[in-house]
Amino acid sequence: MPASPFTSDDLAFLGSLLATAAREEIMPRFQTLHTVDRRRKTSSFDIVTDADEACEAAVLTALRARHPEAVLIGEEACTRDPALLDAIDDAELAFIVDPLDGTKNFANGLPLFGTMASVTVRGEVVAAAIHDPVRADTAFAIRGEGAWIESATGTKHQLQVAPAVPVDKMEAIVGTNFLPEPLRSEVNARLSRLGMTNWFRCAAHEYRLAAAGDIDALFYNKLMPWDHAAGWLLHREAGGYAAHHDGSAYRPAHRTGGLICTADRASYDAVRAALLG
Repeated sequence: MPASPFTSDDLAFLGSLLATAAREEIMPRFQTLHTVDRRRKTSSFDIVTDADEACEAAVLTALRARHPEAVLIGEEACTRDPALLDAIDDAELAFIVDPLDGTKNFANGLPLFGTMASVTVRGEVVAAAIHDPVRADTAFAIRGEGAWIESATGTKHQLQVAPAVPVDKMEAIVGTNFLPEPLRSEVNARLSRLGMTNWFRCAAHEYRLAAAGDIDALFYNKLMPWDHAAGWLLHREAGGYAAHHDGSAYRPAHRTGGLICTADRASYDAVRAALLG
Protein backbone atom coordinates (compact mmCIF):
# COMPACT_ATOMS: atom_id res chain seq x y z
CA MET A 1 0.00 0.00 0.00
CA PRO A 2 1.37 3.50 -0.82
CA ALA A 3 2.32 5.80 2.04
CA SER A 4 -0.65 6.96 4.04
CA PRO A 5 -1.69 10.62 3.77
CA PHE A 6 -2.43 10.42 7.52
CA THR A 7 0.38 10.74 10.08
CA SER A 8 0.89 10.16 13.80
CA ASP A 9 0.78 13.94 14.25
CA ASP A 10 -2.63 13.92 12.58
CA LEU A 11 -3.79 11.23 15.01
CA ALA A 12 -2.63 13.30 17.98
CA PHE A 13 -4.60 16.24 16.59
CA LEU A 14 -7.65 14.01 16.11
CA GLY A 15 -7.51 12.77 19.69
CA SER A 16 -7.18 16.30 21.02
CA LEU A 17 -10.07 17.39 18.81
CA LEU A 18 -12.39 14.65 20.11
CA ALA A 19 -11.46 15.50 23.70
CA THR A 20 -12.09 19.22 23.20
CA ALA A 21 -15.41 18.70 21.44
CA ALA A 22 -16.56 16.30 24.14
CA ARG A 23 -15.52 18.67 26.92
CA GLU A 24 -17.17 21.70 25.33
CA GLU A 25 -20.24 20.23 23.61
CA ILE A 26 -21.12 16.96 25.38
CA MET A 27 -20.28 17.20 29.06
CA PRO A 28 -22.00 20.58 29.71
CA ARG A 29 -25.23 18.94 28.47
CA PHE A 30 -24.83 15.70 30.45
CA GLN A 31 -27.57 15.13 33.04
CA THR A 32 -29.33 18.33 31.96
CA LEU A 33 -31.49 16.93 29.17
CA HIS A 34 -35.26 17.01 29.18
CA THR A 35 -37.65 14.93 27.09
CA VAL A 36 -37.90 17.63 24.40
CA ASP A 37 -34.13 17.41 23.84
CA ARG A 38 -34.37 13.80 22.63
CA ARG A 39 -35.46 13.33 19.07
CA ARG A 40 -36.31 9.97 17.57
CA LYS A 41 -34.53 8.92 14.38
CA THR A 42 -35.32 5.40 13.13
CA SER A 43 -36.83 3.96 16.33
CA SER A 44 -37.26 4.53 20.05
CA PHE A 45 -33.79 2.97 20.46
CA ASP A 46 -32.21 5.34 17.91
CA ILE A 47 -32.32 8.92 19.16
CA VAL A 48 -30.36 12.13 18.68
CA THR A 49 -29.76 15.06 21.02
CA ASP A 50 -28.35 18.56 20.70
CA ALA A 51 -25.07 17.16 22.07
CA ASP A 52 -24.70 14.74 19.13
CA GLU A 53 -25.25 17.48 16.58
CA ALA A 54 -23.09 20.13 18.27
CA CYS A 55 -20.17 17.74 18.81
CA GLU A 56 -20.29 16.49 15.22
CA ALA A 57 -20.38 20.04 13.85
CA ALA A 58 -17.34 21.02 15.94
CA VAL A 59 -15.34 17.94 14.93
CA LEU A 60 -16.16 18.12 11.22
CA THR A 61 -15.44 21.86 11.05
CA ALA A 62 -11.98 21.38 12.54
CA LEU A 63 -11.22 18.36 10.33
CA ARG A 64 -12.30 20.27 7.24
CA ALA A 65 -9.87 23.06 8.09
CA ARG A 66 -6.93 20.65 8.63
CA HIS A 67 -7.77 18.17 5.84
CA PRO A 68 -9.67 20.10 3.16
CA GLU A 69 -9.16 17.25 0.68
CA ALA A 70 -10.69 14.56 2.90
CA VAL A 71 -14.17 13.04 2.74
CA LEU A 72 -15.97 13.68 6.04
CA ILE A 73 -18.63 11.20 7.12
CA GLY A 74 -20.54 11.99 10.31
CA GLU A 75 -23.35 9.87 11.71
CA GLU A 76 -25.79 12.75 11.90
CA ALA A 77 -24.82 14.07 8.46
CA CYS A 78 -25.48 10.60 7.02
CA THR A 79 -28.92 10.58 8.61
CA ARG A 80 -29.67 13.55 6.36
CA ASP A 81 -27.71 12.30 3.34
CA PRO A 82 -27.09 8.50 3.32
CA ALA A 83 -25.24 8.79 -0.01
CA LEU A 84 -22.19 10.05 1.91
CA LEU A 85 -21.47 6.43 2.86
CA ASP A 86 -20.85 5.49 -0.76
CA ALA A 87 -17.58 7.45 -0.77
CA ILE A 88 -15.74 5.28 1.78
CA ASP A 89 -14.18 2.72 -0.55
CA ASP A 90 -12.76 5.18 -3.08
CA ALA A 91 -11.75 8.13 -0.91
CA GLU A 92 -8.01 8.78 -0.74
CA LEU A 93 -8.60 9.98 2.83
CA ALA A 94 -11.82 9.82 4.83
CA PHE A 95 -12.85 10.45 8.42
CA ILE A 96 -15.81 8.56 9.89
CA VAL A 97 -17.14 10.23 13.04
CA ASP A 98 -19.59 9.12 15.70
CA PRO A 99 -19.96 12.26 17.82
CA LEU A 100 -21.83 10.55 20.65
CA ASP A 101 -21.97 6.77 20.74
CA GLY A 102 -24.34 5.54 23.43
CA THR A 103 -26.75 8.45 23.03
CA LYS A 104 -29.53 6.71 24.92
CA ASN A 105 -27.23 6.11 27.90
CA PHE A 106 -26.20 9.77 27.76
CA ALA A 107 -29.80 10.98 27.55
CA ASN A 108 -30.73 8.77 30.52
CA GLY A 109 -27.93 10.15 32.68
CA LEU A 110 -25.82 6.97 32.49
CA PRO A 111 -22.07 7.80 32.23
CA LEU A 112 -21.40 5.21 29.53
CA PHE A 113 -20.91 6.92 26.17
CA GLY A 114 -18.05 7.90 23.90
CA THR A 115 -16.88 9.89 20.89
CA MET A 116 -15.30 7.89 18.05
CA ALA A 117 -13.46 8.58 14.83
CA SER A 118 -11.78 6.31 12.33
CA VAL A 119 -9.55 7.22 9.42
CA THR A 120 -9.66 5.34 6.13
CA VAL A 121 -7.39 5.38 3.09
CA ARG A 122 -8.95 3.89 -0.02
CA GLY A 123 -11.43 1.96 2.08
CA GLU A 124 -8.95 0.55 4.62
CA VAL A 125 -8.99 1.68 8.26
CA VAL A 126 -5.56 3.11 9.11
CA ALA A 127 -6.16 4.90 12.41
CA ALA A 128 -8.74 5.20 15.16
CA ALA A 129 -9.53 7.17 18.29
CA ILE A 130 -12.22 6.42 20.90
CA HIS A 131 -12.60 9.09 23.59
CA ASP A 132 -14.35 8.62 26.93
CA PRO A 133 -15.72 12.07 27.89
CA VAL A 134 -16.33 11.04 31.52
CA ARG A 135 -12.83 9.73 32.25
CA ALA A 136 -11.29 12.15 29.72
CA ASP A 137 -9.00 9.49 28.25
CA THR A 138 -8.63 8.28 24.67
CA ALA A 139 -7.91 4.89 23.13
CA PHE A 140 -5.81 5.09 19.95
CA ALA A 141 -4.77 2.68 17.23
CA ILE A 142 -2.57 2.97 14.16
CA ARG A 143 -2.59 0.19 11.62
CA GLY A 144 0.49 -1.97 12.14
CA GLU A 145 1.67 0.03 15.16
CA GLY A 146 -0.51 -1.20 18.02
CA ALA A 147 -3.20 0.23 20.29
CA TRP A 148 -2.98 2.16 23.53
CA ILE A 149 -4.92 4.35 25.96
CA GLU A 150 -3.70 7.83 26.79
CA SER A 151 -4.86 9.77 29.84
CA ALA A 152 -5.58 13.49 29.91
CA THR A 153 -2.13 13.98 31.46
CA GLY A 154 -0.40 12.07 28.66
CA THR A 155 0.22 8.77 30.46
CA LYS A 156 0.01 5.84 28.04
CA HIS A 157 -0.45 2.10 28.41
CA GLN A 158 -0.63 -0.50 25.70
CA LEU A 159 -3.81 -2.44 24.98
CA GLN A 160 -3.82 -6.23 24.65
CA VAL A 161 -6.77 -8.57 24.20
CA ALA A 162 -7.32 -11.30 26.77
CA PRO A 163 -5.76 -14.74 26.26
CA ALA A 164 -8.03 -17.27 24.59
CA VAL A 165 -10.37 -19.25 26.83
CA PRO A 166 -13.01 -21.93 26.13
CA VAL A 167 -16.45 -20.70 25.05
CA ASP A 168 -18.08 -21.62 28.34
CA LYS A 169 -15.56 -19.39 30.15
CA MET A 170 -15.97 -16.39 27.86
CA GLU A 171 -17.48 -13.07 28.92
CA ALA A 172 -19.02 -11.60 25.79
CA ILE A 173 -20.88 -8.59 24.51
CA VAL A 174 -23.71 -9.95 22.36
CA GLY A 175 -26.04 -7.60 20.49
CA THR A 176 -28.94 -9.57 19.04
CA ASN A 177 -31.50 -6.78 18.73
CA PHE A 178 -30.75 -6.18 15.04
CA LEU A 179 -30.78 -9.85 14.00
CA PRO A 180 -33.74 -10.88 11.81
CA GLU A 181 -36.13 -13.53 13.05
CA PRO A 182 -35.96 -16.46 13.46
CA LEU A 183 -32.17 -16.04 13.78
CA ARG A 184 -32.53 -13.62 16.69
CA SER A 185 -34.50 -16.12 18.77
CA GLU A 186 -32.11 -18.92 17.80
CA VAL A 187 -29.05 -16.96 18.91
CA ASN A 188 -30.74 -15.83 22.11
CA ALA A 189 -31.54 -19.46 22.92
CA ARG A 190 -27.81 -20.31 22.65
CA LEU A 191 -26.45 -17.54 24.86
CA SER A 192 -26.10 -19.89 27.82
CA ARG A 193 -23.30 -21.64 25.92
CA LEU A 194 -21.11 -18.65 26.79
CA GLY A 195 -19.87 -17.98 30.30
CA MET A 196 -21.53 -14.55 30.60
CA THR A 197 -23.16 -12.11 28.19
CA ASN A 198 -23.80 -8.36 28.35
CA TRP A 199 -24.79 -5.48 26.12
CA PHE A 200 -23.96 -1.90 27.14
CA ARG A 201 -25.72 0.08 24.36
CA CYS A 202 -22.34 1.64 23.61
CA ALA A 203 -19.93 0.14 21.09
CA ALA A 204 -17.27 2.69 22.07
CA HIS A 205 -16.91 1.15 25.53
CA GLU A 206 -17.54 -2.40 24.38
CA TYR A 207 -14.61 -2.23 21.96
CA ARG A 208 -12.40 -0.54 24.53
CA LEU A 209 -13.14 -3.30 27.03
CA ALA A 210 -12.36 -6.01 24.48
CA ALA A 211 -9.12 -4.33 23.40
CA ALA A 212 -8.07 -4.00 27.05
CA GLY A 213 -8.65 -7.71 27.71
CA ASP A 214 -11.69 -7.21 29.96
CA ILE A 215 -14.15 -8.85 27.52
CA ASP A 216 -13.39 -12.04 25.58
CA ALA A 217 -15.72 -11.69 22.59
CA LEU A 218 -17.98 -9.25 20.75
CA PHE A 219 -20.94 -10.26 18.57
CA TYR A 220 -22.75 -7.71 16.41
CA ASN A 221 -25.08 -7.70 13.43
CA LYS A 222 -25.83 -4.15 12.22
CA LEU A 223 -22.61 -2.57 10.94
CA MET A 224 -22.80 1.17 10.47
CA PRO A 225 -19.19 2.34 9.98
CA TRP A 226 -19.23 4.97 12.73
CA ASP A 227 -20.14 2.25 15.24
CA HIS A 228 -17.49 -0.30 14.26
CA ALA A 229 -14.60 0.94 12.10
CA ALA A 230 -12.68 2.57 14.98
CA GLY A 231 -13.33 -0.26 17.41
CA TRP A 232 -12.47 -2.94 14.87
CA LEU A 233 -9.01 -1.43 14.35
CA LEU A 234 -8.49 -0.88 18.10
CA HIS A 235 -9.30 -4.55 18.77
CA ARG A 236 -7.15 -5.77 15.87
CA GLU A 237 -4.14 -3.69 16.89
CA ALA A 238 -4.53 -5.00 20.46
CA GLY A 239 -3.92 -8.48 19.03
CA GLY A 240 -7.47 -9.60 18.33
CA TYR A 241 -9.13 -11.39 15.42
CA ALA A 242 -12.42 -10.43 13.76
CA ALA A 243 -14.50 -11.47 10.77
CA HIS A 244 -18.06 -11.34 9.49
CA HIS A 245 -20.46 -14.12 10.48
CA ASP A 246 -19.57 -15.97 7.27
CA GLY A 247 -15.83 -15.71 7.95
CA SER A 248 -15.08 -12.98 5.40
CA ALA A 249 -12.97 -9.92 6.20
CA TYR A 250 -14.51 -6.70 7.54
CA ARG A 251 -14.28 -3.39 5.69
CA PRO A 252 -15.84 -0.12 6.87
CA ALA A 253 -17.97 0.11 3.72
CA HIS A 254 -19.74 -3.12 4.75
CA ARG A 255 -23.07 -2.47 6.46
CA THR A 256 -24.27 -6.09 6.68
CA GLY A 257 -22.77 -9.48 7.44
CA GLY A 258 -22.40 -9.13 11.20
CA LEU A 259 -19.11 -9.16 13.09
CA ILE A 260 -17.48 -11.42 15.67
CA CYS A 261 -14.34 -10.25 17.51
CA THR A 262 -12.28 -12.64 19.64
CA ALA A 263 -8.72 -13.30 20.79
CA ASP A 264 -7.80 -15.48 17.82
CA ARG A 265 -9.17 -17.46 14.88
CA ALA A 266 -9.86 -20.57 16.94
CA SER A 267 -11.90 -18.54 19.42
CA TYR A 268 -13.79 -16.93 16.54
CA ASP A 269 -14.69 -20.36 15.16
CA ALA A 270 -15.85 -21.50 18.61
CA VAL A 271 -18.07 -18.45 19.16
CA ARG A 272 -19.54 -18.68 15.68
CA ALA A 273 -20.36 -22.35 16.19
CA ALA A 274 -21.83 -21.72 19.63
CA LEU A 275 -24.11 -18.85 18.58
CA LEU A 276 -24.80 -19.45 14.89
CA GLY A 277 -24.66 -23.24 14.73
